[in-house]
Amino acid sequence: MVKIQLENLGARYGQRDVLSAVTTATFSGGQVVAVVGPNAAGKSTLFKRMAGLIEGPGRVNLQGSEKGLKGICYMPQGLNASARLTVYESVLLARKQLTPGWAVHEDELKMVDQILGALGISGLSFRNLGELSGGQQQLVSIAQTLVREPEVLLMDEPTSALDMNRQVQVLGFMGKLARERRVIVFIALHDLNQALRFADQVLVIANGTTQGSGPCDEVINVPMLRDVYGVQARIEKCSRGMRHVLIDNVV
Repeated sequence: MVKIQLENLGARYGQRDVLSAVTTATFSGGQVVAVVGPNAAGKSTLFKRMAGLIEGPGRVNLQGSEKGLKGICYMPQGLNASARLTVYESVLLARKQLTPGWAVHEDELKMVDQILGALGISGLSFRNLGELSGGQQQLVSIAQTLVREPEVLLMDEPTSALDMNRQVQVLGFMGKLARERRVIVFIALHDLNQALRFADQVLVIANGTTQGSGPCDEVINVPMLRDVYGVQARIEKCSRGMRHVLIDNVV
């Protein structure tokens, strides 16, 4: 089973430290990890650093991986493909980046079909990317990432352009994917109630460093909400024993 742990991870843009000494618990395959924190806390930079897209001090300790650091796949907020491609072409191209040559195999076509179907966008297969809404493009970006069969998946606000129904569908699907394929899924989220509902673990980032790491029920608490978000809040139990954050006031 793949496991990952961050040790004193850092990153710098020019002379400015954006990340510093980010250290976490060990996360294991089958878990969804919500990465939360205020705007400009360093969540996107953290994902880029973990994926090896930028350099910096510290270590990404990866164990049990068959692909090594190549098994870490980063999904940015924007769609990464030419607007002239069709949805199907863009997802297939993402898959072909993993294999030599341009011959297309039947199993690759089946994989693209399965992922588009699972995300509910098969009907968009032969539309150009430039014709899609922001939410549709976000779903295509998810498909492009999943078709690469990641061991560790880094998703930068994958639900930001989706309506509530789609948000629940996508987050539920990612949890199922993590459990069935033993993938570690990191998802940057702003909605702490989504984190409490869909994530197993949470990583709190503020001011470019770790403010908490571990099980959601332990880390998302009243002191953290006050210190990190600057709000007075309550955490109450609702149906099925789930916890829910209620904001009372700004500190």
